[in-house]
Amino acid sequence: MLLRRGKPHLKLPEKEEEEELEMFQVAGRGPAVQRHEESSGPMTRFRRIGRGMGRLREVSDDDTTTTELEFELSCKVINLEALQQIACCGHLDGESRATVWKLLLGYLPAERDAWEGELANNRLRYAELKEELLVNPSEFLRKEDETFSVSKQGRIMGVDGLLSRQKVFNGDHPLSLGNDSIWYRYFKDAEIVGQIDRDLERTHPDIEFFSGDISQSKRNRGAMRNILLLFTKLNPAIGYVQGMNEVLAPLYYVLNTDPNEQNASNAEADSFFCFVRVMSDSVDHFCQQLDNSSVGIHSTLSRLSELLKGNDEELWRHLENLKVNPQFYAFRWITLLLTQEFEFHCIMRIWDCLLSNPLGVQIYEAIF
Repeated sequence: MLLRRGKPHLKLPEKEEEEELEMFQVAGRGPAVQRHEESSGPMTRFRRIGRGMGRLREVSDDDTTTTELEFELSCKVINLEALQQIACCGHLDGESRATVWKLLLGYLPAERDAWEGELANNRLRYAELKEELLVNPSEFLRKEDETFSVSKQGRIMGVDGLLSRQKVFNGDHPLSLGNDSIWYRYFKDAEIVGQIDRDLERTHPDIEFFSGDISQSKRNRGAMRNILLLFTKLNPAIGYVQGMNEVLAPLYYVLNTDPNEQNASNAEADSFFCFVRVMSDSVDHFCQQLDNSSVGIHSTLSRLSELLKGNDEELWRHLENLKVNPQFYAFRWITLLLTQEFEFHCIMRIWDCLLSNPLGVQIYEAIF
């Protein structure tokens, strides 16, 4: 049995971290869909779905993989091995991709009956985190004011006919330099927001969904900004690193374009938790302090070189003779999960394969 390894330095919000990062315990990839020919007739066969689950159904020869996918998604307990196999073979479409990605990432449990409750709980948690960590000081103080009576806040005229001054709570004001000051944190976050916004402006500039001037495009960038800033605030040891916007883009696009309107309207919350799961497999590659460690980017590039040597020694030797090190061509592949190497519609298909890898999102494993 294989466990997708967790990252002890990757903080998760208000829930058991180990449960969030380890996701599902799944077996290695194997033949998830088997066919058993019966002697009852040339046009009849029985397909057993799942390993050892005993589920049989009769199908005809013109049955498609789409039907297999629909069948798997309709089961009371989802067979993740079968789903991985279907996704890896390239048989997902816009109708099912959002749901399948959530399942492959472990955001949705295998038990269908638990989906509604799990989604509701996570979306509520996200709303609470935004209210706590992405608060605008003016809005926060306004709400604080509302907890007091109008007379105590000095919002009415005094006996002399003059307006009383607004009370400043706990000495907190826009010029405060205290670490506990909500204004200080707000202005400090503004520097990160500026960097995130610059990167979001450059995210797939040829696609209106991300870079257009219409209100929907602006809302999409606003939602992605919230996700990246919240992730940064929850993981200060990692912070925001250029390129995280590129990793988030396919996730947010797929979940935002879910045909299910309720799911699409909650794409921001769902994308945040799915983004955390993707980053749990690759966050070490964004952490400069770990670059030369056994889990850092240089170690990963070395493993990629060894895999290349084992699978295509002639090419490996040619690159070695030219002194073309893996970091010259593969650094961006690994850190950005191939999101800048292909057309956007191709990225969707590539990610179907990456997310279906039981070992986690590992580019060098998927390539070979």
